[in-house]
Amino acid sequence: MTRHYSLLSLIKEGFANQKGWQPAWRSPEPKARYDAIIIGGGGHGLATAYYLAKNHGITNVAIIEKGWLGGGNTGRNTTTIRSNYFYPESAALYERSLQLYEGLSKDLNYNVMFSQRGVLTMVHSKGEMEIAARLVNAMQINGIDSELLDIEACKKIVPLYDFSSKSRFQVLGGVWQGRAGVARHDAVAWGYARAADRLGVDIIQNCEVTEFIIEGGRCRGVMTSKGPIRSDKVSLSVAGNSSQMAAKAGFRLPVISYTLQACVSEPVKPILDTVVLAPATATYVSQSDKGELVIGGGIDRVPSYAQRGNLPALEVVLSGLMEMFPTVGQLKLMRQWGGVVDVTPDSSPIMGESPLPGLYLNCGWGTGGFKSIPVGGEMTAYMMANGKHHDLTRPFDLDRFQTGRLIDEAAGSGIAH
Repeated sequence: MTRHYSLLSLIKEGFANQKGWQPAWRSPEPKARYDAIIIGGGGHGLATAYYLAKNHGITNVAIIEKGWLGGGNTGRNTTTIRSNYFYPESAALYERSLQLYEGLSKDLNYNVMFSQRGVLTMVHSKGEMEIAARLVNAMQINGIDSELLDIEACKKIVPLYDFSSKSRFQVLGGVWQGRAGVARHDAVAWGYARAADRLGVDIIQNCEVTEFIIEGGRCRGVMTSKGPIRSDKVSLSVAGNSSQMAAKAGFRLPVISYTLQACVSEPVKPILDTVVLAPATATYVSQSDKGELVIGGGIDRVPSYAQRGNLPALEVVLSGLMEMFPTVGQLKLMRQWGGVVDVTPDSSPIMGESPLPGLYLNCGWGTGGFKSIPVGGEMTAYMMANGKHHDLTRPFDLDRFQTGRLIDEAAGSGIAH
């Protein structure tokens, strides 16, 4: 039952140091055994636990998080959500995630602040326009809403953009997905956490997995800083730390971890009501509900596990922003950060059972981790519950790197990732 608070009661509660409010989720001590263990308390791990309980009735589940809930990439991204990918396999996967996002606030009974304000990718040359037309045709064939716009249509959507003839990267048109948008990153994590907790899932924070329990050639649980925790079904949802955890399990993953950096400006009145991406400048930007400009770009091509930004990458991104929106040049930056992303050779995720039976993989999302949280969780839950692939995940099995049937979405981000 949802409890409703009046404005007066909220004020009283604030002055009372919130003594009357119950925690949104429990902080239990781990049990000795669970029906399923999920390593990683970010969006994908929380979503996996929720869908295991909701869709498959498996509620004796533990989420094991080394730090705090949502403290990794879930809280270190630019929150863009879209499904306009090129290959049918990718389009189906990300479209399912977008569909889940569209009903997520109602499903979780928690406002994740999903705003379908659209994503506009600018096109800067005649050659790019030809490629953009092919991309849009492919997306429409795949059932994805996508439109090719001329420059006049782009001006109506983003009048603040520099469309002048003197601009360094002149715009000829754009690719538009109107159902795309942004959500509040911490609200997504909190919503899944509260919903999973209410279904009986244990969320165990500040608990580090040190090694895997392997018996009879199968994964039988994990050793942690809080002692052994056993289960015959374990999944990895640890993003940029996937290769490190795989090494503990005795196998290698074809992933490289990089830092993806972003920053936000000081808040201003509403000036941008969509997400704008310019491949020529390698920069994308949106405006948050607080008024901050959320700015991102390409990954720093130096392998790293550092969750921080650096000045050279910041310079590239901000110079691109100035090419797009010269009028924001006087704004001050408020924060800069980095998230660690795991990138595969074909820039597509890895999903399926690992070389260690009983251990399931949900990794390699690269720069697409936040937009894929719902489908990543739903599909991992399906595989753990049924011991087999879902039709959506079969193309993304680890075996594609042996067969050569890759799904090369290196250009799927719109900028060089």
